[in-house]
Amino acid sequence: MEMSDITEAFLRSIDIHTVLPQQEPFVMVQTLTRFALDTSTTQTCIHEDNLLVDEGCFSAAGLMENMAQTCAARVGFYNRYILNKPVRVGVIGAIRDYQIFRLPPVGSLLTTTVDVEEEIFGMTLARGVVRCDGEILATACIKLSESDGGMRE
Repeated sequence: MEMSDITEAFLRSIDIHTVLPQQEPFVMVQTLTRFALDTSTTQTCIHEDNLLVDEGCFSAAGLMENMAQTCAARVGFYNRYILNKPVRVGVIGAIRDYQIFRLPPVGSLLTTTVDVEEEIFGMTLARGVVRCDGEILATACIKLSESDGGMRE
């Protein structure tokens, strides 16, 4: 697939499970809406039965996992659709500057963007931002690496 062929409509048509190493019930993103080599965006509606909902709100852990899975969706899409390789399991190496401004209630539609700041030797340093109706809910810098231990076809 050529980068010029990647449209939002095409991305929305992809089953997110095909680009993530995580599977139900631990999937915290629903739709990949933007892909570029240096950025990705997902959308997710928070449902009451989500494992990381606590007292009617998506938890701090849920917001972080949502950012990490947005990174995973970017890498998984690249591996599967650009390189024609299997989706690889990733590992969070570090989180810094994690700020939560508000926990979203059940029913919220989250838009999460991850911008890659640097990639080197299989490590990715990215800045994540979770928004709801344009309001920033959480931000963080995340260091991720692809694991040597696993691939999912």
